[in-house]
Amino acid sequence: MSKSENSWFVPVALAVAVAIALLFFWPRLNPPDSEPAMIEPAPAEDARRRPGPLHPLEPLGSASEGERELVPLPPLDDSDGYFRLELIDLLGNKLDALLTNEALIEKFVATIDNLPRSRVAERIRPVGRIDGSFLVDGDPESDGYVLAEENFGRYDFLVDMITFASVDSIVDAYRRFYPLLQQAYNGLGYPDAYFNDRVVEVIDHLISTPEPQGPLRLVRPHVLYEFADPELEALSSGQKLLLRMGPDNAARIKRRLAELRGRITAGE
Repeated sequence: MSKSENSWFVPVALAVAVAIALLFFWPRLNPPDSEPAMIEPAPAEDARRRPGPLHPLEPLGSASEGERELVPLPPLDDSDGYFRLELIDLLGNKLDALLTNEALIEKFVATIDNLPRSRVAERIRPVGRIDGSFLVDGDPESDGYVLAEENFGRYDFLVDMITFASVDSIVDAYRRFYPLLQQAYNGLGYPDAYFNDRVVEVIDHLISTPEPQGPLRLVRPHVLYEFADPELEALSSGQKLLLRMGPDNAARIKRRLAELRGRITAGE
């Protein structure tokens, strides 16, 4: 963790995206990327090449009986403006200044896919950074460092944004844009895999984040802070974010993730 972090959050306002990613407007733990942004390759999994989705999701506006006919979606390369308006409508105008200006859907999808891994490259994140300092308590000459509780409040308005948003609207938006999300996911190198399966997998991973009791102790072997507990330091980037936002905010996010999971797997 850097001595002075910049905060960012990834609003994935499309179903889990909104819950997962907006969650991940997290403070930067690492210095800016100096190498080209490469998406960490996914581990080889038979599930990624199954003949059909494990968690089928029907896009909104499909031929299902009783669903309204919608204006066709634009091509993925021309979708930034449409997707941006959808996110702002769901989550509020404050989001507008934070969103990237290009490849918005592709960056949302890549970020979600990378949350269970050790790192999310800065250049694939769909939102910019907001000001903020990472705060610690303690003295290395005595008992070492602990994560200051004052950090938790920096996440409050973002967690509120997620938990107060209409679940029905989030799920409708996710289903509406799902064909483009799926196309972007295939473009990451998963031609036979299904984005909704990955979203459910990521949600399960985040919900399984441990809930340590007491202050979170830190060490600073070099420039960056790390969790003193090696098991916590070995967690994924997404799970570490949940720890850094504090137990109350993490619990609220987990409840919303569980609710969204139930909605995007209900058709099974």
